[in-house]
Amino acid sequence: MQIRLGYELLYDCPQPTPMILMLSIHHSRAPDLIVPDQLITRPSIPVSTYRDGFGNGCSRIVAPPGRLQLSSTAIVRDSGLPDPVVPTAMQHAVETLPEETLVFLLGSRYCETDRLSQIAWDLFGHVPLGWARVQAVCDFVHRHITFGYEHARATRTAYEALLERVGVCRDYTHLAIAFCRCLNIPARYCTGYLGDIGVPPPHEPMDFSAWFEVFLGHRWYTFDARNNTPRIGRVLMARGRDAADVAISNTFGPNTLVSFRVFTDEIIGV
Repeated sequence: MQIRLGYELLYDCPQPTPMILMLSIHHSRAPDLIVPDQLITRPSIPVSTYRDGFGNGCSRIVAPPGRLQLSSTAIVRDSGLPDPVVPTAMQHAVETLPEETLVFLLGSRYCETDRLSQIAWDLFGHVPLGWARVQAVCDFVHRHITFGYEHARATRTAYEALLERVGVCRDYTHLAIAFCRCLNIPARYCTGYLGDIGVPPPHEPMDFSAWFEVFLGHRWYTFDARNNTPRIGRVLMARGRDAADVAISNTFGPNTLVSFRVFTDEIIGV
């Protein structure tokens, strides 16, 4: 299938404001881009790009005083298949894990493994290793947290999500990641596009989505504690330890996000 996706963001800045943006489709999906994504700014301003330490594509700008619109539209070729389910995927002993996965066993800004370790082992220590254990984590988090945009809070950590039992997709993801790391399973945070393809209505307003990947059976697999079912048409933007590593924008000065629109639609009849 083909998917048309993109965004339109409108900022209001009272003074020149440097920004780091992480809005590009991940380079791993480059072969699937029929129409590449390209950051368009109105008014037109200089944009420079670089890769961060996790390999994510970043853009640097200085927003001028006044209104600034950021937008992009791309068309992506997708398999149309749901996320893979591999119950036989094994869990690795920590001493055999590849070095590049080890950072995803450690605590991070939003994933307090020190506060959640004993809770994780009490809840999931009896579950068989590997895929079944990660799925048990997702089942628990999916049941435990009540979703609602009115519950969104940028400072909520995994431990706070466990206590408060409310949140948005990033909170489900942080709690599941933290539990997996406590159980010696490397887990990394992902953000990107996830439309309602293959999902019956009613559909909620579109936003960028969060999910996570775990390292099992010598590769990374996608899990989604918020939806807790295989989905079609995920398009990755960025990966990191948690949401702090993959913020869509980091701004270095006063600003207001005036409007925010994300779209992801299957192109019918292609």
